Amino acid sequence: DNNLFQTGEIKINLNDGKPVITEREYLFEPGMTVEKTFFIENQGTWDVYYKLYFDNVEGGLADVLDVEIRGGDTVLLGGKISELTKAQVGAVDDVLKLKDGRDLTVSFHYPESSGNVTQNQYLSFDMKADAVQTKNNPDKLFD
Repeated sequence: DNNLFQTGEIKINLNDGKPVITEREYLFEPGMTVEKTFFIENQGTWDVYYKLYFDNVEGGLADVLDVEIRGGDTVLLGGKISELTKAQVGAVDDVLKLKDGRDLTVSFHYPESSGNVTQNQYLSFDMKADAVQTKNNPDKLFD
């Protein structure tokens, strides 16, 4: 009768649900780099490990554009969008403390070496975040 159990809540605010880059905002061409800022915030009940990734990736530019997500000068994630999916990325090497947030920057670079071979290609994706509590999770497992 006197046993009390409590569970935690994981709640992440990724840029207030607003897109980091909007459809048709840019017409990418070789040599072009676009940087956009966004934020992530821990609104849960405990410190969390988090990972950022791309989902619903479509289009030929997924294997062309170089993407980098930074927190200040620290690179948190980088590569081709097609390689940065939920199954392929791990936790960011950072703990997001309770009620804490991070201002982040994502850059999209169209390598000049791609030339016009990828002309008329497109890219569509959703940027997402997952989190797990740090408590009792030293291996940063996202089960």
